[in-house]
Amino acid sequence: MKQPSWLKDAVFYNIYPQSFYDSNADGIGDLPGITQKLPYLRELGFNAVWLNPFYASPFRDAGYDIADFYRVAPRYGTNDDFAALCRAAHEQGIRVVVDLVAGHTALECEWFQKSAQPEKNEFSNRYIWTDDWQKDYHGMGVGGLATRNGMFLRNFFYCQPALNYGFKQIDDPAWQLPMDHPDCRATKQALLDIMEFWLALGADGFRVDMASSLIKNDPDGSGIRAFWQEIRQMFDEKHPECVLISEWSYPERAIAAGFHIDFMIHFNLAGYTSLFRAENRPQECNGFPGNSLFQKDGNGCLENFLRDYARQYAATDGRGYISLPTGNHDMPRLAYHRTLPEVADCFAFLLTMPGVPFVYYGDEIGMPYIPELPSKEGGFSRTGARTPMQWTNGKNAGFSEASADALYLPVDEHGVSVQTQMAQDDSLLRTVQRLIALRKSSLALCADGRVEFLNRRHGGYPIVYRRYDEHEEFVVCIDPLDEPREYALDGKWETALAHGAEFKNGTVQMQPFGYAILKKA
Repeated sequence: MKQPSWLKDAVFYNIYPQSFYDSNADGIGDLPGITQKLPYLRELGFNAVWLNPFYASPFRDAGYDIADFYRVAPRYGTNDDFAALCRAAHEQGIRVVVDLVAGHTALECEWFQKSAQPEKNEFSNRYIWTDDWQKDYHGMGVGGLATRNGMFLRNFFYCQPALNYGFKQIDDPAWQLPMDHPDCRATKQALLDIMEFWLALGADGFRVDMASSLIKNDPDGSGIRAFWQEIRQMFDEKHPECVLISEWSYPERAIAAGFHIDFMIHFNLAGYTSLFRAENRPQECNGFPGNSLFQKDGNGCLENFLRDYARQYAATDGRGYISLPTGNHDMPRLAYHRTLPEVADCFAFLLTMPGVPFVYYGDEIGMPYIPELPSKEGGFSRTGARTPMQWTNGKNAGFSEASADALYLPVDEHGVSVQTQMAQDDSLLRTVQRLIALRKSSLALCADGRVEFLNRRHGGYPIVYRRYDEHEEFVVCIDPLDEPREYALDGKWETALAHGAEFKNGTVQMQPFGYAILKKA
């Protein structure tokens, strides 16, 4: 299958726009602020960004409830600001991928306002409505918000009515429409029109929110697979260098459906959670025994990760890419319950694995997750992972010149910062910079390089794996534990990058949280 050529060495930076950089002192991040910080991303080696939603919205779900798909929300700037961001990014060799909320809109969307009217019109079937105000559907119906005689189906929160792309199987023909119904096809065409609009302004592709949710009553997945395969065909024909990324967390299904990349994250499959997000949980987590593999007490198990990852990797190899991100706006930050040396170990792993890595803004400096913050814009427990970027040691951590009480969310002014870590050669930030540079120096370490895990004993500690292609071979050795470890290697190897570890007399000797990346001589 065709792949955008630039994905082979892509390293993405995920930006939550309202929390990245405020250029106009109103307390909230914006698109011109992102443009101003592009040199920072280029210096670190990132060559692609993913922007969370920046569209017009009532912000009941932080912008994932869209009122106007064709307009930048005023708090972020204008459509011209987006186009300028894309031009500036492209000049610096950075691709721009934007969020596509395909499954629902806000209640305030003009489409919904017309669809909610009792009189028939062209938008009556743009959303999924039952045919009676008392008729629900699997607990997903919302009633009482319209004069129309029916409940609308929500896709997530009550304020996010589901767009109507049809049902694969029809149980109630009085209101359920098949996928090929003209009104369902019209909804799909509206989605394609939105995509073309932002591609024309400079976007290089889309990360699709809740990508598997669009087709209803689709037990074998054939409906959603056909839906996205049709869009992928359009991309291959018209936009072969643009990317489709799914939030599916089931790579073998997402790649088969036509996506170039799928995240393997904290739902559907437990493998990702077994790496980083099972800290301080019961001994059995999502059906797997043990805690996080990257946890200093050593109660994790590599096999918990591999039983999911190995299957997904085999199913998608040569067809698309898996992404193991550092995190995102929906989960606690990577640095939660971890010291910076422990976080550095996580980066050594993530930036030397196959597929396409994504770094959530601030994770490169070990920004903290702040628990128990009051919910902001539907964030609830996720709010603590959405606080402003910590740029400097000055006012508001350099995020904004606004007064502290005007900020989108509070900052941790006495915590980590870009300013401090830029000045320290052994900082987490500089470590990430070196790891990205090493990754991009060899295709064996990039998206298409092969992987083989070498140590399957003792729970997988230390973590040891080969990355290789027909030209080069590397071995990555990581000790995520609070105790020294060693691993014997045959052959001649040169140290490509190491911290707290050395290769001596045929053995990689690692101090606590040490790692070594060796290249075959």
